[in-house]
Amino acid sequence: MIVKSVTHHINIVVSLILREIITRYGRRGLGFFWLVGEPLMFTIAIIILWSFIKAPYQHGIRIAPFVMTGYMCLIMFRHMVSYSMAAVSGNTGLLYHKTISILHVYMARYALEFCGSTLAFFIIYVALVFLGQVGPPQNLLLVYWGWFSLFILSMGIAMVLSALAAEFEILERIVPIMLYAVLPFSGVFAMAAWIPASYRAVYLAMPLPHPVEMIRAGVFGEFVETHYSLLYPAFCGGILILFGLLLLARAKEHLDAD
Repeated sequence: MIVKSVTHHINIVVSLILREIITRYGRRGLGFFWLVGEPLMFTIAIIILWSFIKAPYQHGIRIAPFVMTGYMCLIMFRHMVSYSMAAVSGNTGLLYHKTISILHVYMARYALEFCGSTLAFFIIYVALVFLGQVGPPQNLLLVYWGWFSLFILSMGIAMVLSALAAEFEILERIVPIMLYAVLPFSGVFAMAAWIPASYRAVYLAMPLPHPVEMIRAGVFGEFVETHYSLLYPAFCGGILILFGLLLLARAKEHLDAD
């Protein structure tokens, strides 16, 4: 029974993923390519731009891999939050089907963004390896865990914000501003080692820089000084997911009342 139930939920999520791809990218043209192509082209554009305006190395790190490890994390985080904001309002009609829940809709969007960002990260990493800009990861498991913990944290933040937005529409306008405001504290533009020691503890009190630091530690190895907690971002993400689930239940009641 458990296996049958799990399979049933997976089938629903997969169907919603296919529907989301068609709705967002259409059936013709490049279609699904844009799921990977958008973050890929954005990161490549930033690498080229930084290559012209900055020195070839930042604190001993090549510009290209530094941008890659930071901006790919930022893209997954921003896309998961942005595309989940209208997940409920954009799929209200689907919720009239008893087999489909709000959670199915969110899981489909999160899985889609995770797969697209992961594939884009892999492609650009392999390209930079062949171009001699970066070597193979020094600690592949740490890269995996950093990426996965970023996914958990992003999912928790996205779930809480989007559930609140289902009740308070003004949040849909405020969240994009919040995403820009968090950039200096995201770990994308600077590493924790570059922060003055007296402020580093405050900086690392925020969970977002930790996955980025983990990924860079896994890519660059001991050559680069990094500061992170293995469990802190996943723990924060787990707490936010639990809180988000409670808010989603409340959002469902709010939709039913409407």
